[in-house]
Amino acid sequence: MVDDGVQEVVVDNLSAEEWLSRAQGLVPVAIEKAREVKGFPGRWKMIIEKLDQIPSRLSDFSCHPCFSKNALCIEQLLGVLKTLNKAIELADLCVKLKYEGKLQMQSDLDALLGNLDLNLRDCGLLIKTKVLGEVTLPLTAGSTSTEPEAASLGNVRELLARLQIGHLEAKHRSLDNLVKVMKEDEKSLLAVLGRTNIAALVQLLTATSPRIREKTVTVICSLVESGNYENWLVSEGVLPPLIRLVEFGSAVSKEKATISLQRLSISSETAHLIVGHGGVGPLVEICRTGDSVSQAAAACTLKNISSVPEVRQTLAEEGIIKVMINLLDCGILLGSKEYAAECLQNLTSTNDNLRRSLIEEGGIRSLLAYLDGPLPQESAVGTLRNLVGFISNEVFISLGIVQRLVQVLKSGSLISQQAAASAICRICSLTEMKKLVGETGCIPLLVRMLEAKANDAREVAAQAISSLMTYSCNRREVKRDDKSVPNLVALLDPSPQNTAKKYAVSCLSLLSSSKKCKKLMISYGAIGYLKKLNEMEIPGAEKLIERLERGKLKSLFSK
Repeated sequence: MVDDGVQEVVVDNLSAEEWLSRAQGLVPVAIEKAREVKGFPGRWKMIIEKLDQIPSRLSDFSCHPCFSKNALCIEQLLGVLKTLNKAIELADLCVKLKYEGKLQMQSDLDALLGNLDLNLRDCGLLIKTKVLGEVTLPLTAGSTSTEPEAASLGNVRELLARLQIGHLEAKHRSLDNLVKVMKEDEKSLLAVLGRTNIAALVQLLTATSPRIREKTVTVICSLVESGNYENWLVSEGVLPPLIRLVEFGSAVSKEKATISLQRLSISSETAHLIVGHGGVGPLVEICRTGDSVSQAAAACTLKNISSVPEVRQTLAEEGIIKVMINLLDCGILLGSKEYAAECLQNLTSTNDNLRRSLIEEGGIRSLLAYLDGPLPQESAVGTLRNLVGFISNEVFISLGIVQRLVQVLKSGSLISQQAAASAICRICSLTEMKKLVGETGCIPLLVRMLEAKANDAREVAAQAISSLMTYSCNRREVKRDDKSVPNLVALLDPSPQNTAKKYAVSCLSLLSSSKKCKKLMISYGAIGYLKKLNEMEIPGAEKLIERLERGKLKSLFSK
């Protein structure tokens, strides 16, 4: 706001009213001197117009209730006084024709116009944005024990106020202090932060100084990670400058901007905006060339964006498939590989072209290699599931894909087991693959999954078993498992939460040709469940009841 030269005047220790009186007295002197100048008429005309605005702006400024008690007011008046003195000095030089050169004087007059604009703008901002009211007053001699905390908050408010007013270098110093506050007492900052402060920070992201941009994006990154200001930041236009920093910023700026986008892209609406502002290309490039932290953050951001179906084709056009396959193979951090697997699962969930592209780029081998690593397997398994129908039987066999899925059923987490069972179910939709799948030993594993607590896991296991059982050899394998009938009967539970019941009916119907299985079904209470399911019009329930009841009658007559 004022440089060190003006700060020295403060030793006079005048009140705000006294500084105001000095400024008001100096305005007519500056205007009179300016009107005497004959040279540079265009510039001096603009200077006079701006000088004429100062009295009314000072009058509005001085009417604020906090005017006489706020350090910012005095600093603003000192800035106005310095500008007025400079105007008088330049006017004298022009009148006496004692300036060094025409070009130098033109430059000095342009700088004077800039300072006048700044003074007028800052006086208005201090009032319009309620900065003066936000800044806590200095402690008095009679302070209570609770006031030091208020003073601390007041210091933070003042730092935030200084981001909106004054010269760039003054804002730079304020940013330095703000970064310290973020490290030492982030809660104090978050307690007083307002929307106008957010807007001021966003504007500083486009400052000409790389140092200011770097420090500003550091503060913004912390705000984003706090989880409280995403909407304000986006509405104040933070996305375009963040994307430009990802593309052209320093290493620190790239990292902080990418981390900020990672958090902001969780919202599908914001993910759309990132794509609309051209953010995909810079993020893809970070995945190719960035350092470890930036690469992981960019991969996560693209993963978030890929969850929006409408933008997947745009991602593909930027070469994201190949980049994500490369991350699966060579990601610097394990997190980068995990995000890449999740991104590929999203990309291949609905788009046939992207499925084919992944296969053509050699992605299957990378997915299988990923399954051999230490990371969560569900996304890679889910991606393989999405590719069923686009992979030839020969590839299934030569790469041992089914065997890998069975291995996940044996030792993976419940979520990855569920994804593997779903993939197996899709593979079994290919008639010629049912024999191969059954021979891998997956049936006992699927039967055990019927006991899972998660309803989704039980449903997908029952669906896979139902599909496998249409092949006779697999049906015999299910019959041989002692757990199959009890587990399937348990899935006849008619409650709405049980979505596996229709598959359980299908499986039990295929087993009902066996006398042993029918007896087990009856003994475990299948008939009672089926009658309720029949009332619910579950397909196959009525026919299965008839079969079981015939077997029950024959058993009674034989006795």
